[in-house]
Amino acid sequence: MIASLAMYDFDDLLAANDALWGRVRGGLRALGLPAPDALTRGADLWDIWQAPDLLLAQTCGYPFRARLHPHVTYIGTPDYGVQGCPSGYYCSVFIANRDDPRTDLAAFDGVALAYNDPLSQSGWAAAQTHAAGLGLWFRAGLHSGSHLETARAVAAGRADLGAVDAVSWRHIQRVLPSAAKLTEVARTAPTPGLPLITAKGNPAGMIFDVVAQAIAGLDAGPRTLLGLRGLVAIPTQAYLDVPNPPPPDENP
Repeated sequence: MIASLAMYDFDDLLAANDALWGRVRGGLRALGLPAPDALTRGADLWDIWQAPDLLLAQTCGYPFRARLHPHVTYIGTPDYGVQGCPSGYYCSVFIANRDDPRTDLAAFDGVALAYNDPLSQSGWAAAQTHAAGLGLWFRAGLHSGSHLETARAVAAGRADLGAVDAVSWRHIQRVLPSAAKLTEVARTAPTPGLPLITAKGNPAGMIFDVVAQAIAGLDAGPRTLLGLRGLVAIPTQAYLDVPNPPPPDENP
């Protein structure tokens, strides 16, 4: 069986995620469910998400609604206590360099947006949907590969504007020295957060209960580092109802 918590598995959170997995693993085994000793790290995310022996993984809302949902089972959504968002929801944060005189998002209309991945809800989809709702448009800019690299690019002046998710933004401000060069320009409307999934046929309800208990019983140190408040059930349709903007290579 495969387990992965790769979406927020930053270097400074490895031990915290290991502690969380230890509690989940113990709870699953106590119920007679096979659980791997350790989290899978370094593997291709799509290989993990689509593995027939997937026990538990966290994905992004965009891949979930665009490709994964017919082939996996939704478990639940971690609540990271994002300010201004309902439980289990999050948002994207537009970031710019502090030296940039533009302070309003409208002033960035037409600039190239740095984004982590074309199928990222927070890095691409939410940013484009939010912009369209305001009558703005951002062309595809640097494809950074991660929210951390987006922040580095904007701090270094290699991009005028970037979009990162609010949970990653909290971590980035804590661990990236050059984050002091960044400023928050705007936030998008909340959307459902990063869901936990399992392979078809696995007991999602049982796994939900174990993960919820593991989060509740996690020591204060790792729980605070991870920013976890609990686990919530969000209707799958809430994910599917989020709009899909044109991908970067099709954006006019």
